[in-house]
Amino acid sequence: MKKRFAKLFFAAALAAVLCVLPAASQASFPAGSSRGTTEMSETVNGVDFPNITFSATSPKDGKQVAFSVELLLLLSLLTLAPSLILLVTCYLRFSIVLDFIKRALSLQQVPPTAVLNGIALFMTLFCMWPTFTKIYNDSFRPLYNNELTLTEAYDRAEAPIRTFMYRQMDSKDSEAYIARFMSMAKLPRPQNHGDVPTYVLVPAYILHELTVAFKIGVLLYIPFIVIDMVVASILMSMGMMMLPPVQISMPFKLMLFVLVDGWGLLTTQLFNSVIQ
Repeated sequence: MKKRFAKLFFAAALAAVLCVLPAASQASFPAGSSRGTTEMSETVNGVDFPNITFSATSPKDGKQVAFSVELLLLLSLLTLAPSLILLVTCYLRFSIVLDFIKRALSLQQVPPTAVLNGIALFMTLFCMWPTFTKIYNDSFRPLYNNELTLTEAYDRAEAPIRTFMYRQMDSKDSEAYIARFMSMAKLPRPQNHGDVPTYVLVPAYILHELTVAFKIGVLLYIPFIVIDMVVASILMSMGMMMLPPVQISMPFKLMLFVLVDGWGLLTTQLFNSVIQ
């Protein structure tokens, strides 16, 4: 009986709702309400968009073809320019060493990776500023004043970068990297630095920077590994084998790093390793 009464009540309520909704939709606005309009004021002006057109024509001579190819290569070079600048400067060494010190201190979130990359970038600008100034004075400014051709400007911009890379690779190990890539390219033994092509010098410089950065990282790890071993031995002797040693050793690492002015020593030594 209750179920039948509930069904009848539900049916009556549904019928009432269906009857009330059409009546409510046809009802007028309440008294005192304002009507809305969709007319735009005459003082409002539309936005004029410029017409953009693209046209492609067939080249009439070889100069136009060469210019199109040069333009395409220039645009491609601009997309790769940030990576090239980071690889042929001291940024590679700085970024790797800063990441090593973060891992050696057992830090996970602080400082963030973006902050370390920013520090490495501005340290690179500081060290490379004389080289960039020479490139600007000898290459970019004469090219802007129409005193040089694009090829001459490229040669003048390439020379300071090559000089910087050679200064960093002034060792027997560095010469071994150059000789390795020269042999892989099946090129004759160079008599001087000018005989080494840039496409051989750049990968040799990258391997050299990776090797130097990893050597510095190993030296940075040694004192912090000693702290980890001491803390782990103490915890094991006390029977606290379930307690992570990193959780206890990290404060001691931070105190040691701050007491010896770790950031100042690290940046000074990195600068001294680059600026000779």
